[in-house]
Amino acid sequence: MVSNITDFYPVSGRVILHVDMNAFYCSVHEAEEPGKFRGKATAVAGSMELRKGIVVTCSYASRAKGIATGMTVRQALKLDPDLILIKPDFDLYRKYSKAFMSIAYEYTPLLEATSIDECYLDITGSKQFGTPLDIAREIQQRIQEELSLPCSIGVAPNKLLAKMGSDIKKPNGITVMRIRDVPKMLWGRPCADLFGIGVKTAEKLAKLNIRTIGQLAAAKEELLTGAFGVNGRWMKQAANGLDHSPVQGEREQSKSIGHTTTLPADITTPEQARKVFLNLADQVARRLRRQELMASGIQITLRTPDMKTLTRSKLFPGPTENTEDIYREACTLYDRHWQDGRPLRLLGITLQQLAPRIHSAIQLDLFDYEQQPRKESLTRVMDELRDKFGESAVLTAGMLGDDPSSLIRNHKLRGTSLQMDFADRKRDREKSARNETEMKEWHDPD
Repeated sequence: MVSNITDFYPVSGRVILHVDMNAFYCSVHEAEEPGKFRGKATAVAGSMELRKGIVVTCSYASRAKGIATGMTVRQALKLDPDLILIKPDFDLYRKYSKAFMSIAYEYTPLLEATSIDECYLDITGSKQFGTPLDIAREIQQRIQEELSLPCSIGVAPNKLLAKMGSDIKKPNGITVMRIRDVPKMLWGRPCADLFGIGVKTAEKLAKLNIRTIGQLAAAKEELLTGAFGVNGRWMKQAANGLDHSPVQGEREQSKSIGHTTTLPADITTPEQARKVFLNLADQVARRLRRQELMASGIQITLRTPDMKTLTRSKLFPGPTENTEDIYREACTLYDRHWQDGRPLRLLGITLQQLAPRIHSAIQLDLFDYEQQPRKESLTRVMDELRDKFGESAVLTAGMLGDDPSSLIRNHKLRGTSLQMDFADRKRDREKSARNETEMKEWHDPD
């Protein structure tokens, strides 16, 4: 009988947990108003009054009736006319997200948040809290007791298997997955079930007569690299349960800062687009200055009602943190690349090539360089006022009015941004690959 806790930890190697909150948005509303929502069929849906709403997430009681994420509200109501629709409250979700991650952080400083409702923990050095399974159970129990939220946890020697483990038992499950468990637990499943492989990649694998994770694990590496390049080698390793990516516990400088907004009604005119870009530029510039960064590049995102996405980018004349510069270049890109008046349902601005402000050489305009210090001082004062009294405390004339895009200044109503402030990093490469969003990008030399 093993009595030494050290025996539960590898001599060399790691122990990783993946904490995945279950039906997070709906669970938060249940925690806030249990008498109203607990145990009932609920769904969080955005813009349901103004557009054919989409189910963002739904409770497990809803899923039992066939309702699923991504379904239209109309489809969901056909399956369950008594379905309770809930308006999103992203400020509340961020509050609970920080709360559950604060609990997890008490067990290790090596915490990597990959989304608002998921994180990895490297607990290799956390023996003082007990065995890995003890730690997983205690975290799960505390999140339930202190926040009234369910979560699933995967326990594994690497991030890939920890993620796969957390998906196996939902809600409130804990799954241990070791390398030796991979053949029995994973190899019989379809390739699309492997984290990091999406539907399109699975279809391409099927053309190579590779349909299960086990077949992928046994495939010749030359065949895979010939079809997928360097990703082919990664896929073979992943199918065998191998993953060497570390848990990024240190807060990294943002590689980009961006925000998108899905509009309640499609826009068709440049005037409408400029109004949206002004509000987007205001918010991304605020976040840039808050992190004391400067941007040298900008990218705009345009999405049509049929979900086709286009991105265009260019460099600024020099590093900037100024809302006016960001707005002007966003409009320039829009005018240059979207001239036929086709409708758009989503617009976005992402600032790229970021560097600390203290290390950036600001290019001064020859004709107003004397006014530059005054402009910067005024901007700082406006930022301080908005930090204290809210985003709408001080606005330019162009941002006044009831334009729907002004809702992005409301942290309670708006969705999560492209890069979350609490994480300030992109999601894992594998998660991005799973989404498999086809986006055409190129650099505008002007």
